[in-house]
Amino acid sequence: MNELPIVVTCTDRKTSPPTPALQARTLPAGDLLQRAAEWARRLQGADNRPTALQDLYQGDQWRRALALTDAATRAGFAPRLYAASAGLGLRPVSSLAPSYAATFLPRHADSVTSSSHEASLWWECLQQLDGAHDLSQVATVAGRVLVVVSGTYAHAMQHDLRRLAATGAETVLIGGACEVEGILRVPANADLRQALGGTLTSLNTRTAASWLEHCTPGRLISPQAQASWGAWAAQAARPESYARTPVPDGTVIAFIKEMKSIYPDSSRTRLLRLFRDKGMACEQKRFADLYTSTIGR
Repeated sequence: MNELPIVVTCTDRKTSPPTPALQARTLPAGDLLQRAAEWARRLQGADNRPTALQDLYQGDQWRRALALTDAATRAGFAPRLYAASAGLGLRPVSSLAPSYAATFLPRHADSVTSSSHEASLWWECLQQLDGAHDLSQVATVAGRVLVVVSGTYAHAMQHDLRRLAATGAETVLIGGACEVEGILRVPANADLRQALGGTLTSLNTRTAASWLEHCTPGRLISPQAQASWGAWAAQAARPESYARTPVPDGTVIAFIKEMKSIYPDSSRTRLLRLFRDKGMACEQKRFADLYTSTIGR
């Protein structure tokens, strides 16, 4: 069996709301290791009905992540999808878990850490939980792995990625934060958004699907695939310019209130993306300040 483990990041959107105990915002302030231990205790004692991760997450980004398995099958692989989660660690999407709210995104109400160093420590704690899978072992067994993660999650998983590189398993990293010796990285390229379709939020997963389309059947990395991808990307790249309309604070505040009433679990980052997708301009810090004054942290 030509197994291909595929690692993607989870999403903040869930099909059911988490209980207050499983929202990272309710963790006590203080030492990170103590907070991680408390989070583990809450997960273990959760009394709400667990859901398979593939059914727990939702949104366009997650639909695209699930669709990667179809792309991998067409490329000659037997895919197995894993989710990298700031609340659970690395788990197969078939595994069960209660709904929760935890993220590595900075300045989010449910952010579990405040720096990339802390994120790495938190991730190491998560990987000690029952049900978490070791990335290096997953890749070693299969002989290959496709990792599709944002820069934020790559920072959190940096030690795992270095250990993965040392295994010698055939590895492609889509997105990520930096080059890792021993891993072939395909950085996110916003100039390919028009060719790949969708929004920047799902750019990494769409890039991964395109990489699989360019693969030599049954081989994740080959000179032919790299040449084919490089030629296509060079031809398809289209730098984007944005003609957004500046708006007053009142318009931004009204938008934030409306969107939070419709999507109460949406992060500030997601709301800013939605705001800009509507053709309106707002500098990131200004939006953050208005969000905080309107909604809170």
